[in-house]
Amino acid sequence: MEPVIFLYGTLLRPDVLDRESGRAGLWRGLRPAMLHGYARVFLRGTPFPTLMRRKGAAVGGALLRADGETLARLNEYEGPPYRLVPVTVETERGPVRARAWMAPAWRADRRVWVGMP
Repeated sequence: MEPVIFLYGTLLRPDVLDRESGRAGLWRGLRPAMLHGYARVFLRGTPFPTLMRRKGAAVGGALLRADGETLARLNEYEGPPYRLVPVTVETERGPVRARAWMAPAWRADRRVWVGMP
């Protein structure tokens, strides 16, 4: 079975997801999801986001089913600071176990990330 990935940053942009995955229209298969107990913050020293635990916070995003080739391409795009970490997100159909790219906590800036400039 294809892994379920929670997207919460630049890969939510259809043009970025299509380009980096190598699959035009992949964004059409995204399903809305919410990750509770985390905040979307800056990855220290970059314009990109990561997630950090924060009581009472929630991050909106989307779920993607990724085949092996797509996952490999997206993992390359995310780069060395990020690792896939298990998370449980809420969807309109209930909780779903997924994975999300996150940097280690020491790489997270406390400033909330709202999108690319």
